[in-house]
Amino acid sequence: MTSVLIVDDAAFMRLAIKNVLTKNGFSVVAEAQNGREAVEKYMEHKPDIVTMDITMPDMTGIEALKQIRALDPQAKIVMISAMGQENMVKEAILSGAKSFIVKPYKEEHIVQTLNKVAAAT
Repeated sequence: MTSVLIVDDAAFMRLAIKNVLTKNGFSVVAEAQNGREAVEKYMEHKPDIVTMDITMPDMTGIEALKQIRALDPQAKIVMISAMGQENMVKEAILSGAKSFIVKPYKEEHIVQTLNKVAAAT
């Protein structure tokens, strides 16, 4: 079972993603509401995949992505954000994100993307 850390500053978004993932066979091991918390929870739980929002207080998703990848170059992080601007997507991918999902998303798109990322070595 693939373990996932969900990072989003909106509690309803974390719950929505968690519901999609748990009913599709993923194990949500932790949640974080900002980038700083994401880095701590990543080191504590070492999940297979992280879903990461971009716009958050304290530390953005891109900053957290860079910190996590510096600590663990093998980290698999999928950005999920309403900010689908090309420069944000490009920065996330260049910083090591494995994929990018734009909100609002389709349930099957999240499941397919995470399964694809989990299967990639």
